[in-house]
Amino acid sequence: MQQLAHRLERLGTETAFSVAQAAAAWKAKGNPVFPFHLGDINIPTAPHIVEAMNRAIADGHTGYCPGPGIPQLREALAEDIGARRGIQFSPDNVVVMTGGKPVITKFLQAVMNPGQEVLYPNPGFPIYESQIEYLGGTAVPYRYVPTSQGFAIDLDQVRASITPNTVAIIYNDLQNPISAESTSAEREAIAQLAQEHDLWVLSDEAYFETRYEGVSSSIASLPGMAERTVILYTFSKKFAMTGSRLGCAVAPIQVAKILSTLNTNDESCTTHYVQWAGIEALRGTQEPVREMLDILRGRRDAACELVNDISGVHVAVPQSTFYLFPDVTDAMQRMGYTAVGDFASAALYETGVSFCTREHFGRRQPGEERQYIRLAYSGIDVADIRDGLGRLRKWIETA
Repeated sequence: MQQLAHRLERLGTETAFSVAQAAAAWKAKGNPVFPFHLGDINIPTAPHIVEAMNRAIADGHTGYCPGPGIPQLREALAEDIGARRGIQFSPDNVVVMTGGKPVITKFLQAVMNPGQEVLYPNPGFPIYESQIEYLGGTAVPYRYVPTSQGFAIDLDQVRASITPNTVAIIYNDLQNPISAESTSAEREAIAQLAQEHDLWVLSDEAYFETRYEGVSSSIASLPGMAERTVILYTFSKKFAMTGSRLGCAVAPIQVAKILSTLNTNDESCTTHYVQWAGIEALRGTQEPVREMLDILRGRRDAACELVNDISGVHVAVPQSTFYLFPDVTDAMQRMGYTAVGDFASAALYETGVSFCTREHFGRRQPGEERQYIRLAYSGIDVADIRDGLGRLRKWIETA
């Protein structure tokens, strides 16, 4: 029997897709399903962006293009990302990629050797852990602690986890799945640790502009951080372009050159005509972005109100992203559930409400006792939010 590569045993995945499969199977049997499980967006890409993409196809932009991206898009990205963060970037800092996710893998390929350690948030986006381990590194999780405003990074744990073998930290301010947002003090503390221990930083800023109140700040804007930080940027969330697969890394030039070479090795280039759509997204009207944020804010408000009305369930109101991470510990205990996965399965079959759990976002850490679920409201309208969460409340409170 031919053997497969041993590293495949270390490759994880986004287990949220398994929840989607279960929900689809239940729906196929004629049952109603309320899809809170996947962070896709049920709002179409704005017409002017689609028109720019179609125009680029008609104009013949269907062949190969430069590996780091077409110059016009790199310039637009450098201007827009820099202006919103108060940093001066050049197009040479920008490497266009097929979405934000490849930035994670290529960042690790550029800065991490096998056996070296990388800190990553847990709960967090599961591809962090998957790619660190797949590429032969040691994934070192850091945790969050609940606060009245949501969650905060356990900075003491981060400090205690850094060793001479640590080379990088993945930092996801405006966080998926828990919607945590750093205070200025927390962001500065992470920056100080990175400089003290000479760490690279991957700043996942996928939700930098998906916010309803306040103003986002980037760790790369802090003194001494631009030269050690790679920013992950994606068109998926802000512009409802999840299927277009367009994003970029903004990196120190020496790292950007490496990322560009990795692009050439992996996929040659990002789809040419999609990049022209990206230019229009950045430089065209921003009214669809504002309209989408208004829609998402309404969904957030409805979902938070309804969740906090359920006995034994509570969540802080986040100012950004499109996720809620409610604590369901008391509700589960009253209903007799000890495993949050069993609670989620029963909720699907009893109410049609489909959601992920804490277990879908990294291995549970020692000392974790509370139970959480994640509700994504980006792909479900307010009427269905009210219907689905109303059913969930009835099921929990009449059990």
